[in-house]
Amino acid sequence: FDFQLRVFERSGVGEEAYWPPGIWNLEFTMENARKEAEVVMFGALDDLFAKTGITPKDVDILIVNCSLFCPTPSLTSMIINHYKMKPSIQNYNLGGMGCSAGVVSIALANDLLKARKNCNAVVLSTENITMNWYMGKRKSMLLSNTLFRMGCGAVLLTNKPSFRKSAKYRLLHVVRTHLGHRDDAYKSIYEEQDAEGIRGVALAREIPTVAGDAITVNLKTLGPLVLPRSTVCLELGGEEAFEAPCKAIRTEFPESISTFLHPYGRKGCDRRA
Repeated sequence: FDFQLRVFERSGVGEEAYWPPGIWNLEFTMENARKEAEVVMFGALDDLFAKTGITPKDVDILIVNCSLFCPTPSLTSMIINHYKMKPSIQNYNLGGMGCSAGVVSIALANDLLKARKNCNAVVLSTENITMNWYMGKRKSMLLSNTLFRMGCGAVLLTNKPSFRKSAKYRLLHVVRTHLGHRDDAYKSIYEEQDAEGIRGVALAREIPTVAGDAITVNLKTLGPLVLPRSTVCLELGGEEAFEAPCKAIRTEFPESISTFLHPYGRKGCDRRA
């Protein structure tokens, strides 16, 4: 408990973050896990429908990602049943992909919208902790208890011309880097049982290093796509900038674009600075 309290005090988790009732009551049941999923998913979708003006029956593609809770019927089926969505909807349920699952889902929606015209795609990203609370003593597995809370995000992606003027952003590029071929990356976040047979998710010390390596590769790919061509050429003095853009990225990225990083990603970037 003392270890978890120390980590929690430095975690940056605010007073408005919540544990689900199943955690407070120490009732780690499937029913409580479903209730947690319903509260966050339906709440996020209600807000999305209200803000965008679309109805549940206007959704053509539904993608949900949740790493640790993959019930049957699926989370997408739970949503389709609740909102009585149309039978022709395409639904995809992604699991076990960790914090990168949101980007994976956006990439999937992007590819599907390229193949289908005049469609609305809803992407929903969440995590479920009711059945994944760790009750053992292994410190690397206790970390997840202090870092994660209830939460969900939903976004509408569309290729319908009618949304051109009201859309908030335009998706231009999706860059992904997978380091699963490396053992340290593969084991950096690992679901397993401890010596006493208690299941949990272990967060390894290598996470900041792995995240930093992934971000470095990403920036090398992303640089030529988002930085002004004149900026990159000026930094290196010629077209060869596009052969080795990472040198320009170090000085121009913070001034050229806004960046949004996972807390571990920030630590990884600090190491690469």
